[in-house]
This record gives sequence, C-alpha cells and structure tokens, in this order.
Amino acid sequence: MDGILKHIHSTEDIKNLNEKELKQLCKELRRFLLQKVSKTGGHLASNLGIVELTVALEYCFHLPEDKIVWDVGHQAYIHKMLTGRKEGFDHLRQLDGLSGFPKPTESDCDAFAAGHSSTSISAAFGLAKARDLTGGKEHVIAVIGDGSMTGGLAYEALNNVGKEHTRMIVILNDNQMSIDTNVGAISRHLNSLRTSYQYRGWKEAVKQFRDNVPVIGEGTYQVLKNVRDGAKMLLTGGALFEQLGLKYIGPVDGHDLPDLIELFENVKEMNRPVLIHVKTIKGKGYPYAEERPWAYHGVGAFDLKTGQPLSKGGRSWSSVFGDKMVEIGKKNPKVAGITAAMSGGTGFEKFQRAFPKRFFDVAIAEQHGTTFAAGLAKGGVTPVFAVYSSFLQRAYDQILHDVCLQNLPVVFAIDRAGLVGSDGETHQGIFDISYLSSIPNMTIMAPKNKWELSDMIKYAVNFGTPVAVRYPRGEAYDGLKEYRAPISIGKCEWIYRESGIALFALGSMVKTAVAVRDALKAEGYPCSIINARFAKPLDEDALRYITEHHKVIVTMEENVISGGFGEHVTEFYNNENCKDIRIVNIAIPDEYVEHGNVELLRKEVGLDADTIIARTIEAYQNVTE
Repeated sequence: MDGILKHIHSTEDIKNLNEKELKQLCKELRRFLLQKVSKTGGHLASNLGIVELTVALEYCFHLPEDKIVWDVGHQAYIHKMLTGRKEGFDHLRQLDGLSGFPKPTESDCDAFAAGHSSTSISAAFGLAKARDLTGGKEHVIAVIGDGSMTGGLAYEALNNVGKEHTRMIVILNDNQMSIDTNVGAISRHLNSLRTSYQYRGWKEAVKQFRDNVPVIGEGTYQVLKNVRDGAKMLLTGGALFEQLGLKYIGPVDGHDLPDLIELFENVKEMNRPVLIHVKTIKGKGYPYAEERPWAYHGVGAFDLKTGQPLSKGGRSWSSVFGDKMVEIGKKNPKVAGITAAMSGGTGFEKFQRAFPKRFFDVAIAEQHGTTFAAGLAKGGVTPVFAVYSSFLQRAYDQILHDVCLQNLPVVFAIDRAGLVGSDGETHQGIFDISYLSSIPNMTIMAPKNKWELSDMIKYAVNFGTPVAVRYPRGEAYDGLKEYRAPISIGKCEWIYRESGIALFALGSMVKTAVAVRDALKAEGYPCSIINARFAKPLDEDALRYITEHHKVIVTMEENVISGGFGEHVTEFYNNENCKDIRIVNIAIPDEYVEHGNVELLRKEVGLDADTIIARTIEAYQNVTE
C-alpha cells in the first residue's frame, strides 16, 4: 500500500492533508483500486472516474454526521477506501467479504443501501426532511450519474425537492456512460450543458467587469447579474433544473481537486437545494478503461498490463438469446427489441446492429419500457423486452395493468434469473417467478440448456399473449442435447422416467437434477427427472402421473420458496387431496441472499446437489419405512 493511503483510516484523516498530498492520495487510490479489482473483479471504470470527486466530498464534509447517498452504488469503492475499509478489498464481493455496494450494516458512513439506479435523490430528500423535522444541522448530498438521470424516479424526486425548497445538494456525476452509452433526450440535454462554454465565458466577463470598474457600484452589477442569469437560461439549458427549483452550478471539471474543494465549501453555506453538474471521465487513469469504458464497467479478474480477462467462459445465455433474436428478426419484420440501457449486457447488440429501426433502448426506465412494449403490441408489433430479473421487478404495475390486463403479446426475456453472485442482495434474480406467477394471463418458461432457450424464444415470439422466458447469468448449459421435445403450452419434458423419486426441476436446476440422480442411482434409489419447462401453467397431467408412480416428488427451482414454483405444485396436490406422495420443495429461503461466488451461495441456501440428495433420501426413507 502506498505512503499516504496507508495512514488513511477515516475521512477525518484526509482533512489534515495539503493540496499536494491530496493529489498524491488520488494517484494512490487509483493504483490501489486497479491492483485490487484486477484480482477480485468488480466495478472498475466508474470508480476510476470518481476519485477526485469523492476525495473532495469527504474532505469538505464530515462523515458519518453528514450524509452522502450514492446512486446505484457501484461507484462507492473510493468512499469505502476512505472510510476504514481498505483491508476488505482483498475479499471484495466474496462470501462474508466486503460488499460492492453501499451497505449501512457494514459502516455507518454508508448513509443508505443502494444497488438499483435513480434512487439517491429520493433517499437524500427523505434524509434531509427527517433532519429538518428532528432539528438536525447536517448536510445531505445525493451523488447521481447521468445514466441514472434517465430514470423517471430521479425527476419525481427533483420535483418534490424543488417544491419543498429543502436544503440539500445533488451532485450530477456526468461521464456520458452508464453500463452502455447513454441515450435519449435527457442525455442530449446534458451534452448541451457540457459544451456551454459561451455561458461560462460571459459569467467570468461579468465578474471581471465588476472587479475592474468598482465606481459603477453594486447596483449596476446587479443589473448585469440579471442579464447574466438570463443568458444562463438561454445558453446552457440549466433552466431545466432551475425551473424545478434547484440552484444549478456547472458544468465543472470533476478532476480539478482544488476547484471542487473550493466549490463544495461555498455550496455548504447555501440554504437551498443545489445541483452541481460535475463532468468526469469514466475509467480515468487506466488507458484501456478510458478507451472502452463500457467494457470495464463490471469486470472479472484481469491482467493489469494487457487489460485482458484471466479466464474466458463458454457461450453465455445472453449470447444464445441475442443470436436467436437476429435469426427471428430476419424472418419476421414485425418483431422488435427493447432494452433498458442494457443492449450489451442482454446480448442484444447484434439485433441492434442488424435492425436499428426495430430496436429501442429506452434508457434506465423499465416502467416506461414495459408500457411502451404494450403500446407496440397493441399496434401489431411483437416486442421482446430483454431485461435483468432484478430490474424487471421495478415495472410490476406496468406488467400487471398495461400488458397482462389487456392480454397483449409482449415477450419478457428475463436475463440474470436466479442467483447472480457477487453483486449481492440487490441483484439476485430470485423473485421473478413469485411476482409474475401471481398475475393472470402471464405464462412463465425456463429452459434447461442453450438449445431449449433458443426454442423457447422462438415459441414465445409466436405465442400471442404475455410470456416470460427466464434464464440465468453466465455460461449456458450444453448438456442433455439429445432431449429436445417440441414445446407445447404447459407441458413438461421427461428426461428419465422411472419410479420412486421424481425430481421435478425448473430451468437451471435441471443440470443439478442430473447430478442428484446420478448420486441417487449409485445408492440404489430409482429416480425420474422431469424438466418442468413451465412455471406457469403447471403440467397437471404430469403431476397426476407422478403420484401414481412415485412416493416422493422433489421440486427444484432457483427462486425464493414464497410464491414460487414449488409452492404452486404443493398447492395443486393439496387441492387434489393427494396424500400418497411426499413433497420436498427445494428453493431459496424467504430471505435476501448476500454476495459471493454462485456455487458457494447455492450451498448456503440449500440448492447444491449434496443438500438435495440428503433431503431426498431422508424423505424417501420416511415414506418407505
């Protein structure tokens, strides 16, 4: 660890540093960040770009008394380094290690938990109003990226902040990127602000006029100031924020540490809501990340010298989906693609390039994306909305009212369904079966392997009513290639048909079922494997057949047990008054799952083969004794 950084154990330690030492600290923070993330993986480019801004904030404000709320939170690594958590970076995003996101249970310097975008202004506004109601004096700062500013929640919050005229600070960290390049009218507006040099020159000229011609006096200066403010409205577009009731300052250089410190010290004295527009460079200080910031947003372990990943997996589920969509797009001109700022993450880039007029990036706006899809469907287009499981839950109301109530043919391609690992509680895709299966007219499918995903996407596009296809993160399973029965609504697929024990597995759990069956067969237990394919509707004929030929049914899903696939199977048997079969539900407990390696998490929550084998044998022995 470098010279200055090793002495920093809290933000109070940096307040004793001079300007030269602070600049040196920034260099050391970048080196430390690169060294650690290259070994553990994590969010890199966003943190490289926010070093000076974070140092300036924590130099000027006093944590934890003052509150900094980080939007999304994947840019909070530097904050963690400055608040006594440097040593934790050896185990960043690992089980029982340091979280990759702000976490109040980890440090009282983390004012609010984060993980999803566009939440910081709302949360900070709540903290600021609570301060006012309880007689506090602390400062409250929301740090939000320009990508997150494409989410509607940010503007709902700004509208309320301006209405209440609450003292707080919003830092708009503008690096022109979220995960993919930002799109839309808001992004264009911010770009106009970045290039508003005319206004900044005029502002400086007014100041010099006042300083150099003091005889004219303050009255004339006030007239010029009014003219200047009018020019600000005309030339910068800062009027958007000013009209919402916030004092707009910017754009300012987010890497000029002395200027940032001076600015923050001045803004602290303002008794009103202020928005500071800070321009930064995502990936700053690491050439590979500066050139291709989207590729270094979230990374695995990589070689610092070359920037190349240390390991490369096979073909991903997202890639399988993307290739199939291109194939479908060539044959069906009425199919359109939608993403919420995730064209790369969802594998949709090839479709975007092939059919740019039929591809829509709605920015970080899952609610809008869902209702937009409903409008497309109502107009005769078949929309396919590719979205991460944990982000789709933000659009629950739109799925229920705008899509399913009208029974419109919208396809939800749900990526990252199940345990995603190192991103932790806010990103685990373990609730989608529960929240979707409660909605009338919704059909839910899950493929066992990459070939079945391809078949399911093709089937979904021609389905004609709302349908969701959920699949996990990472390398697509390529086993069981020989089992590729045609897909039919609500019908399962028998992989092995025996008796005694029935492993009724959904999606990603079919692979695990194969390992469980192999172990059970080695111990002499008869065992069937049924690929459920559909979480809704259930294959009732298959469930009745299972009761006639098996003593134990083991439902297997990568979703929480509450409201999940297994509970619906149990409900069916209860309604059928079936008493001759023992049901074992393998699912994630009704709790949030922390960050860590997926295989370790599976063991923690009981989805691993060993746990399932033990529970299955126990149930079988109990019914055969």
